[in-house]
Amino acid sequence: MELRTTDSLDEALTVLGGRGDECQVLAGGTDVMIQLARGEITPSVLLHVEKIAELRGIDANGATRLGSLVTHRDLAKGVLGARFRSIAESASTVGGLQTQVVGTIGGNVCNASPAADTLPALLVHDARVTLRSNAGSRTVPVQEFVVGRRTTTRAPDELLTEIILADPGEAGGDVYLKVGRRSAMEVAIVGLAMRLAFEPDGTVRDARIALASVGPRSLRSADAEAALVGSRLEPAALEAAAYAVLLDITPVDDLRGTADYRRRVIPGLLQRAAGICAQRAGQSAPDGEG
Repeated sequence: MELRTTDSLDEALTVLGGRGDECQVLAGGTDVMIQLARGEITPSVLLHVEKIAELRGIDANGATRLGSLVTHRDLAKGVLGARFRSIAESASTVGGLQTQVVGTIGGNVCNASPAADTLPALLVHDARVTLRSNAGSRTVPVQEFVVGRRTTTRAPDELLTEIILADPGEAGGDVYLKVGRRSAMEVAIVGLAMRLAFEPDGTVRDARIALASVGPRSLRSADAEAALVGSRLEPAALEAAAYAVLLDITPVDDLRGTADYRRRVIPGLLQRAAGICAQRAGQSAPDGEG
């Protein structure tokens, strides 16, 4: 296996343009090295891009843009501010401190694990990814980029260079909650991100709900979101949202938990998330949340 290391984006794109079908892009390596050791991937070339400085920036002028090499640790420290707390919270649960220091947001997205912690938080912020090649660039919603378990629409000659977050606006709150044996260092049994925006009278104006570890890829639940819009988070609305989520998901039994357990924890998790979003937006928590 050949190792190619570069600190130049142009050089990385040239390598991918010529040998993309043989390449595995390597940044922090927290997922790739495990997959190599297990024989799950067998590339001819490892293209190490961690030293490309221009992929490490964060630009908050207008749309918020994250370079693909921004680390989980940077995000966990809250560099994006209070309007993107779900992203900070999701990044803070990706493995332990050592993993967070080297693991990157772009790597987590491209790995496309069904249990990836950052994906639900990105989905509730309508995140898009920019993919570059020598032929040009394109921007794709994360919801369309990740199409299945460890499967994306990235072409062999493309490199994910940035993630763009939609402006969440004002009068809102967001959160990421994870069910696991520990809050970090464990793969999520269920991960749930929520973002709610409110009218001045406390009515939910907009709702975003996304989950991980309940199917082959992270997903948004449009029907659950619709159940909350126009409500004041009354119990009936929360029950309807939870019911809608349960219709959307396809959990499986695995070593971490059963499909039945995953289904049973979702209603309580959703109610808790709604309460946190309301409190962060300066609203009253729903009934049952203090």
